[in-house]
Amino acid sequence: MFTFYASSAPQITRSALSSDNSTKFYDANGHVISRLGSQNRDYVKSKKIPKTLKQAVVSIEDRRFYKHGGVDPIRIMGAAISNVTGSSLGLQGGSTLTQQLVKLSVFSTAASDRTLKRKAQEAWLAIKVERHYSKSQILEFYINKVYMGNGVYGMQTAAEFYYNKTLDHLTLPEFAMLAGMPQSPTLYNPYKYPKYATERRNEVLNAMVKNKVITEQQAQNAKNISVQRNLSKTHAKAKTSEKTSKYIDSYLKQTIEELHDKGYKTNSGLKVYTNLDLNAQKKLYNVANGTSSGIVYPSNRFQLGATLVNPNNGKVLAMQGGRKIKVAFGLNRAVQTGRSSGSTAKPIMDYGPAIQYLKYPTYQPVKDTPYTYAGSDKSVMDFDNKYQGTITMRKALVESRNIPAIRTLENVGVPRATKFLKNLGMSFSKPLELQNGIGLYISSEQLAASYAAFSNGGTYYKPYLIRKVTQVNGVTHKYHSQGKRAMSPATAFMITNMLKGVMTDSNGSGTAAKVSGLFEAGKTGTTQYPDDYINQVPSDSSMDSWFSGFTKNYSLAIWTGYDHQFKANSYISPTETTIAQQIYKSVMSYISQDKPNTDWTKPDDVVATTRGGQTEYYVAGYPGTVADNSSSQTTSGYTVDRGSDSSNTTVTQPRSNESSERSDRTTESSETPTTQEPSGDGSGNDNANSSSASSDSSAGGSSDTSNNTDNNTTPDNNAGTDTNGNQTNP
Repeated sequence: MFTFYASSAPQITRSALSSDNSTKFYDANGHVISRLGSQNRDYVKSKKIPKTLKQAVVSIEDRRFYKHGGVDPIRIMGAAISNVTGSSLGLQGGSTLTQQLVKLSVFSTAASDRTLKRKAQEAWLAIKVERHYSKSQILEFYINKVYMGNGVYGMQTAAEFYYNKTLDHLTLPEFAMLAGMPQSPTLYNPYKYPKYATERRNEVLNAMVKNKVITEQQAQNAKNISVQRNLSKTHAKAKTSEKTSKYIDSYLKQTIEELHDKGYKTNSGLKVYTNLDLNAQKKLYNVANGTSSGIVYPSNRFQLGATLVNPNNGKVLAMQGGRKIKVAFGLNRAVQTGRSSGSTAKPIMDYGPAIQYLKYPTYQPVKDTPYTYAGSDKSVMDFDNKYQGTITMRKALVESRNIPAIRTLENVGVPRATKFLKNLGMSFSKPLELQNGIGLYISSEQLAASYAAFSNGGTYYKPYLIRKVTQVNGVTHKYHSQGKRAMSPATAFMITNMLKGVMTDSNGSGTAAKVSGLFEAGKTGTTQYPDDYINQVPSDSSMDSWFSGFTKNYSLAIWTGYDHQFKANSYISPTETTIAQQIYKSVMSYISQDKPNTDWTKPDDVVATTRGGQTEYYVAGYPGTVADNSSSQTTSGYTVDRGSDSSNTTVTQPRSNESSERSDRTTESSETPTTQEPSGDGSGNDNANSSSASSDSSAGGSSDTSNNTDNNTTPDNNAGTDTNGNQTNP
């Protein structure tokens, strides 16, 4: 079997052994956008590598390095006994230093590639390497190839990064620290994890004593020195900036996360081909960080998270995880799920399911009348603190009225709404509640992908950034998102048609986002401060502001707000709630210039009708309206059995030409959101709120972003409130 596997082993060359192990990232056009590690490495020849470092590496990695021929049977037996007995006994793993070099030079480090075949080929190639190269050369290759954390490859470069010194100026404890790092560069980072770095360094010193290259006293003296002593506060060999680095910061961070999720490591010489549209990414970055778009941000602390996807395949084309900050060292707000999405939840949790499961027409009568959650004294209100009586579903969605949304969700039922969301790729750790109908804890990536299903006629594609990975041995893995039917084409079309009005109707909440002449649809969302904090901010202020919109070519979702919304002057004023819309408008108008501008086509089973001068739609066979809150709801001419949590609806014989509407039932809920959704008329002042702007004008870009989210805003469930009872709003 060994012979069979070895016969198919890949070729190994001097170039592969000596080259850096950087991973290259490409955009959608095949252009290199980043190289992790290659630009940082300073290669050092064997004669310039200090003897102490060589001794440290051999002692901790392969004590019998100078005695074996690439594979060490004694070492393998020792490792096997150690594994069986559960005692390390000072023994090491079965792989020799030469085998480790082969693995780094030829094979993928993906967990899925840890097979018997791969180990056999690795052993055979290690024997070949030992036949062609001296021990000194092999050690030179290894010391120059290993990953040392922080985007640095090779121990010479690591010495300059961590100590601002060359190898020949390091001390014994510093040699020991570097020699121990390759096993786990992240865990043994002396800046971040000094305790683990100290333990590993001391382990190396003990191995050197056991290998008789230093004395017990030398080891003890070295152990007495802090592992953080002499660490550099500036990094001469930090990862160098490329032309595209500032633009792709957020996208690259998420790509690396996705790469790790697939079982790859970035220090394995990969070629990673992404779906990045670099022009769209640059535009998104510039709008977020520059002034050319004409958007006035209240301060540098004002943040955003945005994701752009292709609705026809799920490819993530661009991603912005913040502004005035380097996302690689902190939170990527494009994928955070700690902020409520406000009224952007209504199409995907309330009205979409109502059309899908209850066959609501776009002119379905819904009640905008006083509403209190069952079992509580919490009332649902709208931004204007008024009621409009019975209105159509279209009007309720266009103007983002909250009470009709909650009543609609109540009729649909949370279980069916949860099923609808699951079809859109969303799962939640705890059961959803009625108040989630006006606020879900989801990311801009999830929101953009869910609205994309409206755009393409009802198919959900899981968003993804990586389309292809090529390993050092030439093996290529391709990736794509398999489309899944999430809703009927009728549901997608009717929601899209209503969401157009959000941007075009004079009373629509998202008119500031409208791109003239472009066929598009979208939805706003804002969240209000909880009752116990409302007196500390202006009554019309918001915590979060969202906009999610789409064309047939793109779906773009944007969150705006402050990382620590309970700090002074960290609220969003009414005029600032339109910033998310302005970002959308600037980006969407730019990326749509050379794309076909086509409208959505009505599916065959959708019927158009005129009501009050407005073109409305219903699903064929359901020409009337559905009454509220009855196990046997009535439509004009038909009785509709709501039945169980099923997308099917049974139609029986016609009864009458009148529709009945009974009073809405209520559902038990312990928390109740207070609501706020201003109508954006597109003519609002773009200037920042004066109090916020004046106090934040000197704030640094990273002053408020060291933590992912403010501790006071982390929800312990998926409901419309967080652990402190902070209420979310549309």
